[in-house]
Amino acid sequence: MGFKDWVAKITGRLEPEPVAVTPSPAAPTEQDIMNALDRAEAMVTGGVVPAPVQSRVKRITSTVRQTMPRLRNLGLGSPEAYSVMATATDYLPEAISGYLRLPRDWADSRPIEAGKTSLMLLIDQLDLLASTMDKIFDAVVRVDADALIAHGRFLQEKFGHASSGGTLNLGDQPPAPPPNSLDLP
Repeated sequence: MGFKDWVAKITGRLEPEPVAVTPSPAAPTEQDIMNALDRAEAMVTGGVVPAPVQSRVKRITSTVRQTMPRLRNLGLGSPEAYSVMATATDYLPEAISGYLRLPRDWADSRPIEAGKTSLMLLIDQLDLLASTMDKIFDAVVRVDADALIAHGRFLQEKFGHASSGGTLNLGDQPPAPPPNSLDLP
């Protein structure tokens, strides 16, 4: 440090050294999430996991795929939107890869926690993810359903009540068939 730098530092005229700012990673795009779902499905194909695991993973990925186009209904910054993104890109792949790192026989037969094997724990985790994704899907679809209900109420207030549209008489007996002219008396 030179004399000028020392004087500038003492008098407070020294410009602070620039602080290096590391950019935050970009949020995953919808395509990134779809690619993550493809990778998760690929992790469980080819008989590397038992069928119950494969079917649960397929259920989760299918629900996330159905949810993605409607996720904007909840707001992209919502906790539910984050849960969908994290499930596809982190929670699901991590659960699968944690199980796949274990030897199959050991993972499927040795109890490791509360009398449950790794396979049983994985299935519990997948069931939790599936039920959570189902709830989120119901919430995003409910927004559209509520909009339909509200529109119907608006139309009723504006134009009056519509016809009932008929009713289904599920408890009534079906009418007797007409007599066939070819039947013998």
